[in-house]
Amino acid sequence: MRVVSLFSGAGGLDLGFKMAGFQIVWANDFDKDAVITYKKNIGDHIVCGKIEDIETDDIPDCEIVIGGFPCQGFSQANMLRIEEDDRNKLYLEFLRVIREKQPKFFFAENVRGILSLSNGSVIKRIEDDFESAGYKMQKKLFNTADYGVPQSRWRVILVGTRNDINFEYEYPDQSHTSPAKSEKSGLSNWNTISEALAEIPEPEEEHNLLNHVYSQYKVTNRNFTGHRKTDPSKPSPTILARGNGKGGVCAIQHPKNHRRMSIRESAIIQSFPIDYHFFGSMTSCYRQVGNAVPVKFAHLIANQLLKYK
Repeated sequence: MRVVSLFSGAGGLDLGFKMAGFQIVWANDFDKDAVITYKKNIGDHIVCGKIEDIETDDIPDCEIVIGGFPCQGFSQANMLRIEEDDRNKLYLEFLRVIREKQPKFFFAENVRGILSLSNGSVIKRIEDDFESAGYKMQKKLFNTADYGVPQSRWRVILVGTRNDINFEYEYPDQSHTSPAKSEKSGLSNWNTISEALAEIPEPEEEHNLLNHVYSQYKVTNRNFTGHRKTDPSKPSPTILARGNGKGGVCAIQHPKNHRRMSIRESAIIQSFPIDYHFFGSMTSCYRQVGNAVPVKFAHLIANQLLKYK
């Protein structure tokens, strides 16, 4: 089946669908560095530009639309004027493409906070919008560590199935859990950050790894996002796209807590292939990695759609 990708970034979600055998026919992002990264690793079918400037007729027909949309503009005060808030325009563009292209399925990834915004009224409005566009809606909250990714990363996956399609999508089954629960549950232990990076040399040592450079931002071990000590016996904390929202990226600490993880190490934690090459400044590359959907998790999500015949 043919896939159109919106807000594609460096291509984590797209690569997962491609690995599952789907054909990505068109993709879009406004970040020039991310588009270069995507082209060098996945293909030339990505268009650089703002989605609001692209006519629906210029987007190919497809069976599947994938992507994520920001939700910062959704607040209780905005609920009756959702179309008037500039921060909501990307969500409305995603909705526009779904309404006008009418794919058989769509997959939308978002942060878990979208479930609790305005006491749940935001997610209800979003589901109502997609249902009015002709889709049966499903949603589920995941921790990707429970699916073999060496990272604790909570994300919501919304799935829309067009009303005339006689198929019920099934989310992948959990495969991993904490050591305290694994024996009783029969699931595998979480993959830890130290296991994932065990064979990776220090950046100062001789190596031939791409993007194996790291931020010199001081390791402080404070109880604050991006500054907490990394536990080597657990999955990585969430790989971040930004720090406090006011400046550059705050990279997660290495499991030895002697420095920040490199771009390459962060990409490994996001389950990108070892030879996936990121382009742009160090800050841009960290951001591209942090914004991505873990490739392994994307692959699992996509594989479940192969049950549709």
